[in-house]
Amino acid sequence: MCACEDKKCQMTESAAAGEEKSCCGCVRHKYRDKDSKEYKCLISRLKRIEGQVRGVCKMVEDDRYCVDILTQVSAIQSALNAFNKELLAQHIKSCVVDDIRAGHDEVVDELVTTLQKVMK
Repeated sequence: MCACEDKKCQMTESAAAGEEKSCCGCVRHKYRDKDSKEYKCLISRLKRIEGQVRGVCKMVEDDRYCVDILTQVSAIQSALNAFNKELLAQHIKSCVVDDIRAGHDEVVDELVTTLQKVMK
C-alpha cells in the first residue's frame, strides 16, 4: 500500500527514478531523525566511502599500480556492503516491523525482493 492510503493504488517500481512510486504518483519515504545516532552513523559511513572513491579516482589519474587500485576498489565494495547491512537492519527493525504491526503483510514480499537485489 502506498502513502496515499488508497486501497486501489498498486505499487509499481520506477526504474528511471530509482524510487518506488504508486499509480497515483506518491513516493514512499522514511522520515529519519537527523539527530539520531543511527542517522549520523549512516552519513558518516557514506562520507568515508565517498572519500575512498575520490582517492581511487586520484590513483587512476596518477597512473598508480593496477593492483593497488583494485585493492582500494575491493575496500570500497566491502564498505558499501557494510553500509547495506546496517541500513537493511534499520529498515527491518523499523519500517518492516511497523508495517507488519499495521497489518501490511505485503512488506514481507517487498523485503524478499529487496534482499534478492542486494545479494546479487
